[in-house]
Amino acid sequence: MSDIAIKVENLGKLYRLGEVGTGTISHDLNRWIAKVRGKEDPFAKIGESNDRTQKGESDYVWALKDISFDVKKGEVLGIIGKNGAGKSTLLKVLSKVTKPTEGNIKVKGRIASLLEVGTGFHPELTGRENIFLNGAIMGMTKVDIRKRFDEIVQFAGIERYVDTPVKRYSSGMYVRLAFAVAAHLEPDILIVDEVLAVGDAEFQRKCIGKMKDVSAQDGRTVLFVSHNLSQVQSLCTHGILMQRGTLSFEGDINKVLYKYVHGDKEGRTIDLSVYPRAGHTIPGFRYQSLSLIAPEENIYEGDKIVFKIKYTAEANFQEALMGITISDAYQTLIECRSTATYPDFQLTHTNNGEAIVELDVNLSAGNYTVNLGARALTGLLEYIPSIMSLEILPNPNDTEDWKKPSAGVLMANSQWEIKN
Repeated sequence: MSDIAIKVENLGKLYRLGEVGTGTISHDLNRWIAKVRGKEDPFAKIGESNDRTQKGESDYVWALKDISFDVKKGEVLGIIGKNGAGKSTLLKVLSKVTKPTEGNIKVKGRIASLLEVGTGFHPELTGRENIFLNGAIMGMTKVDIRKRFDEIVQFAGIERYVDTPVKRYSSGMYVRLAFAVAAHLEPDILIVDEVLAVGDAEFQRKCIGKMKDVSAQDGRTVLFVSHNLSQVQSLCTHGILMQRGTLSFEGDINKVLYKYVHGDKEGRTIDLSVYPRAGHTIPGFRYQSLSLIAPEENIYEGDKIVFKIKYTAEANFQEALMGITISDAYQTLIECRSTATYPDFQLTHTNNGEAIVELDVNLSAGNYTVNLGARALTGLLEYIPSIMSLEILPNPNDTEDWKKPSAGVLMANSQWEIKN
């Protein structure tokens, strides 16, 4: 526990749906009696999972249920998930804005939270007064706050308005000051919800850089929620994926992002006969299956990748081609190979057509997806995105990490001529 900043065990938060304070006296009385008797909340048993798209049978819903995870000191944890997955509720519980219904939370150190625009600020007070107010709430002395005051104002970029009531600030100015206060008053744990999207691009870059600094240099813990996946990837090292109020997946941030974007599409042979299509303009062609036939086990950087594609064609298609593409975790197309490079290729009538495709693309370590398409002269025959997952592992023979490229997707061969 010495290196653990936050420990969450079996955390749950139960909410009642509908209008607050209407028709709940009997419910509150029954819950109070159960609590006095040391029994379980009677309405917790009928609480349903947090699925915002479905109409439920109960008036109670578990916004969080059975959440357990640890956050190490100095770690930057990314929390991602769809709207309504429970991310903000989790941060509010961790920040002690609301109490959990069940479970335990152990926190070491002071917490500074930036949950939504205006949180922790008094609208009638000036920016200067709110800086001192927030510092006092965190247990800091006036002397300590004065030492950091100029740095906070400079980072926020609101020097001209520091003595103006914050109710007159724009939402962007609000966030600028709020983040500057939260990051510079030396909290042990910094919690940031989806508020940076309000700021401009330049300020977002400053915030990401500041969070990296407080984690790497000062050893502070950061919890970061955002729908901007590139920000999450660049800032976080570890992540958790929330789904319908539960913790769906935890691990390396790249794997968490991949699970979020692509779900659980795994396997070496994918049956495409009943797979959903993205649409076509010409009927009569159908992919049947996609198989990864080499390598037989793990795929490492530099390995050749071989696929087998099975298809049916109900007619002869003139000047047609089939293609296979590879996308990164954000569906950005990075590699495309098609039969266009084979002038003799003909897509003819067949019930059991088969194609073998060998790719030598030298992908960097990471997670990718495979897509299939087919096109004729007169239009699209078939397109199926995100069929198969590919995990490329680092080359085990490369022992000198410092020589590896620090970024990029493709590792292309190059010729260097050095002239001194």
